[in-house]
Amino acid sequence: MDEKSNDSHRLILERRKKLKTLKDSGNNYLNNYLGKNDCAEIIKTSESSNVIDDQEKNFTAMGRMMSKRIMGKSSFANIKDNTGNIQFYIDKKNFSDEDFKVFKDSDIGDIICITGHLFKTKTGELTINCNSFRLVTKSLRPLPEKFHGLSDQETRYRKRYLDLICNNETWETFNDRFKIIKSIRKFFDDKNFVEVETPMMHKIPGGATARPFITHHNTLDLDLYMRIAPELYLKRLIVGGFEKIYEINRNFRNEGVSSKHNPEFTMIEFYQTFSTYIDLMDITEDLLRHVVNDIKKSNIINYQGQELDFGKPFKRVSLKESILEYTDEIDQSSIDDQDKIKKLCDKINLDYKNFKSLGEIQFAIFEKIVEPNLIEPTFITEYPIEVSPLARVNNNNSMIADRFEFFIMGKEIANGFSELNDPDDQRLRFEKQVQLKDSGDDEAMYFDEDYIEALEYGMPPTAGEGIGIDRLVMILTDSPSIRDVLLFPLMR
Repeated sequence: MDEKSNDSHRLILERRKKLKTLKDSGNNYLNNYLGKNDCAEIIKTSESSNVIDDQEKNFTAMGRMMSKRIMGKSSFANIKDNTGNIQFYIDKKNFSDEDFKVFKDSDIGDIICITGHLFKTKTGELTINCNSFRLVTKSLRPLPEKFHGLSDQETRYRKRYLDLICNNETWETFNDRFKIIKSIRKFFDDKNFVEVETPMMHKIPGGATARPFITHHNTLDLDLYMRIAPELYLKRLIVGGFEKIYEINRNFRNEGVSSKHNPEFTMIEFYQTFSTYIDLMDITEDLLRHVVNDIKKSNIINYQGQELDFGKPFKRVSLKESILEYTDEIDQSSIDDQDKIKKLCDKINLDYKNFKSLGEIQFAIFEKIVEPNLIEPTFITEYPIEVSPLARVNNNNSMIADRFEFFIMGKEIANGFSELNDPDDQRLRFEKQVQLKDSGDDEAMYFDEDYIEALEYGMPPTAGEGIGIDRLVMILTDSPSIRDVLLFPLMR
């Protein structure tokens, strides 16, 4: 055992002795504390009313003790709750010897309850002058020491509860995450969308091209798949008569882990009948402008040193146009020339041998040379039909889909399209996906006969979109990794 571990073990033993004393006295893990004042509420009250030095006006704060300075018969300490923190003062003359000992034996990290009136120190710091101190829950493990805190990034991910206690920035990040989700939900509720719920376990995985997680239901003796997307179930609801729906959902994809990927992630998917993908781009602009203003009180945010303006119209450019913008090797006349496209692939070290079509190659080129450069909010449109198995074919060009993807800071944030509602066309697309799967593509879609049957009853013209909430939260909280915005990211 190293010196640090030995010290920690010693401190835990000391705290357990204190807990035993509390248990022997019957004074442990109590739960009879009512009438709590939040720290933020206390601070706000002190600013707006004449309560300073009013000994008749008592406040009760409950939370975790984060610091403690004993100076003979008087002491200063700090209590932290969900809303903030405030200093408190303990004067031995206001307590019995037994009660003062409870405070003296308390440790940083303990959950406490204090009551007292407000005053300001000589330095002007708002402080509670306590007439009551109660230990609520004993902290058996010492917190990381004050000045260095919990700095190891992997430990912060693995022990998020400790990260939340020790790092205010982490707390604020997740508080913002919950505000963002609340703001998104309000936006759609105000536009008369209906929030729905669809299954998390699917007999047939669908709605995206991804490798699923497999589980097994023992009673039914049935293999099931954790959903990779709720799309096909949501569109079944459109067939059933719902016209404006959304679901804030968890999806699961058996893929790699990176700064932008976690196998379990949160999305919102929404669908609107008698609409096109262009309508959804307009909704997306309105949504993100609403959320940014709601959370940041401004159209301007900064992400990793880059200023982003959500107030101006978002850029809209086709996939082919974006390729031409970032390479001099081809032009408008040669963008569909397969030989010249392959030469470009050779130059950028892109292996194209496994791609079956020109559209697939163009899409791969886009991902490699364009996507990382899409910094400002940007819609990319006119995707090749080969990489859009659920999207409607464009009326004027059968080689492209009525689809867009939305990017910020080189990250795909959203994917939307005019939905394919032709059951015969959908059947052919599923069959092509099955061929890809049979040839070794683990991410190709399965054939869903029931979904085809649903389409045969008739689905109105519909547009649908999925937005990655985790990546959006990354942008709005200035977080460099998706693990920074997931409470409990998957770790080996």
